[in-house]
Amino acid sequence: MNQSGLPTPPPTSATSTTSPAQSSSNAAGQSASDVSLASIVATITSTSSPSQLNQYLRSCASKDVREVLLASILPGSQDPLTLLNARDHTLGMLYILSARLHTVASDKPLWHHIESFCRDFIPEHARVAPDRVTLLATGIRQFAEVEGNPKLAIAPLSDLLAKYPPTLSHLTTIHPIFLTICVATRHFSAAIPVLAHSITTIDLSLSDLTYYDNLVYHYAGGIALAALKNWSAAEELFEICASSPGTAASAIQMEALKKLVLVQLIYRGKTSPPSKYMHPILMRLFKATPYASFTNAYPLQRDYLRTIVENEQQLFTNERTLGLITQALDRAPRWAIKKLTTTYLTLHLSDIGREVGISDENRVKSLILSMIECSEISAELSADGTVSFSDPPVKFEKTDVDRVLSQAQQQDALLVRLEKEMERNKEYLTKAVKSKDDAAWGPAMDEDGAFGDRPSGNWAEDMSFA
Repeated sequence: MNQSGLPTPPPTSATSTTSPAQSSSNAAGQSASDVSLASIVATITSTSSPSQLNQYLRSCASKDVREVLLASILPGSQDPLTLLNARDHTLGMLYILSARLHTVASDKPLWHHIESFCRDFIPEHARVAPDRVTLLATGIRQFAEVEGNPKLAIAPLSDLLAKYPPTLSHLTTIHPIFLTICVATRHFSAAIPVLAHSITTIDLSLSDLTYYDNLVYHYAGGIALAALKNWSAAEELFEICASSPGTAASAIQMEALKKLVLVQLIYRGKTSPPSKYMHPILMRLFKATPYASFTNAYPLQRDYLRTIVENEQQLFTNERTLGLITQALDRAPRWAIKKLTTTYLTLHLSDIGREVGISDENRVKSLILSMIECSEISAELSADGTVSFSDPPVKFEKTDVDRVLSQAQQQDALLVRLEKEMERNKEYLTKAVKSKDDAAWGPAMDEDGAFGDRPSGNWAEDMSFA
């Protein structure tokens, strides 16, 4: 022990006069019997280089031995986590916490150690070991589930996700873990700060991501936003999930497609053409489901819609789409009335009721007045029950135009940045040149830029609002 109460560092630690390369070699050469938790903790507290410490922790013993050591307790039943803090020993705590959470026979860390680490760790140090960050995130989720309180994981994972990536637009393995917990515990609003940032960057050096992580994140995000009735954003995330290119269609993409269609019926009253990137087998499979029959009958054939819901209620319940189905069915009369406005200039309440499947004129009147109040239609209701439809007035405010222009500028700048990154990607350039040669599209790509000069920047400044 040294004067601070910590174990004395072993000769292979950063306190020796050997170089980092020699230190790593020495650590790798140690036998399992030469390594103890005390020596590991001593190295953690005395090594200032995160990369050197990461090399030591990876090579100090075989994987199984190392994880058991990291999950153990110091002599005298002293918890090594009490000797460390997240600000000064981020990497060491990351290894110990992730090992303790995944080793069956270990004493699990006290929850306040997990919370303090996720709140105070140094992101740049944690990024040296992205696989351990994934282990920590999955361990936190499992720990909370074993405790019988999954929502316990939301706060620390939220802190971890807020700090670890350079921006929340960088997809990490923490994203799908956090979103699935928010959905499973129905804490949908906790996901809003994360979902407010569109994913624009995937950096495999930042997280050991898989194709499935991308699908799960966007699918869970779509569920959360649909539950919050943010239909436009939910539609976008479901579409990203359903149309993400892959070697084969995934079951989760099929579920995303079903929910995408239902969200579109609720939000738009009709479906949009499928993305060209969507795997063709998904649409073929979808056409054989009750969802396709429901979509084809929507919104005018209300009796048939009810029949589908009654006959397939168990299926919709099992697939957790009954809520969306019910909301779509409830909104069917509104969309049916909107369809009538494109055909008729005037209609009596009784005629409208007959067209949309509502026999009670008072209910039709209430529905029409509600739609007028919500600006869903532009119409006037006379005393004799005649409804006169008209085109809605077009209104533009300067603030609306400025907001749209600002968003367009931001998107333009983002596209320019992404194109420049793609231009530096040798693998992409090789494939792009090969595709051009194979298809005889013309001369080879200019070495100075795969996309050529592209206007950007302040192009919107020339536009004015009169």
